Amino acid sequence: MIAFHRVSLEYPRTGTKALYNVSLEVKKGEFVFVVGHSGAGKSTLLALVHRRLIPTQGAVYFAGQNLKALRGDQVAYHRRRIGMVFQDHRLLADMTVEENLAFVLQVQGVPRKEWPERIATALRRVGLAHKKRAFPEELSVGEAQRVALARALLLDPPVILADEPTGNLDPENALQVLDILKAAHQRGATVVVATHSRELLEAYPARVVALKAGQVVRDERPGEGGSIRVREGPDRGGKEGA
Repeated sequence: MIAFHRVSLEYPRTGTKALYNVSLEVKKGEFVFVVGHSGAGKSTLLALVHRRLIPTQGAVYFAGQNLKALRGDQVAYHRRRIGMVFQDHRLLADMTVEENLAFVLQVQGVPRKEWPERIATALRRVGLAHKKRAFPEELSVGEAQRVALARALLLDPPVILADEPTGNLDPENALQVLDILKAAHQRGATVVVATHSRELLEAYPARVVALKAGQVVRDERPGEGGSIRVREGPDRGGKEGA
């Protein structure tokens, strides 16, 4: 589903190398945790899959297609196949939960007659059907993040990317978010979660890819006796924001 082939990314303004010579494959239907300290390259990795960034060297493939070759409407269509979740919920404050979800469907060009069912299904999956008329300020932090998950699930995307989705949550709410991601995975979605939470890793045995200074240093699948050491390079320093 996702493949990185010798991908490097350098920010031209600062010369910072966010990723260096990364080769990685994620199969359809996998659940993968991406871990590493701040600045390791986790957010950059997800941004490349979402096609918000383009690699300086190498290629990123999605369902066999080189993302660098996408143009115009092709980029928009590609992003429709991905449910994106961030650490902050990014809900529009002047819209209700229902209106926030409807806005996404409108932007994506979904026929209006499909909106009620899609919104109801997404909110039911996150346990917030009773909150559809609430405004973001009336939600708890955990509820707001679950609405963000509902937004990501609206189009039943084949891939879900979550960038530190539990970073602002207490352990109980973090596990609720994980349960929603697990349910999406069990319905067939490919899920990639960038996190620094050891609790999430312990709660759901899954593949773990570790980054350090923009390089993959460990790739471990559940049930393996030990980790796969892929590359242990020098610390190149620099920050990329996650």
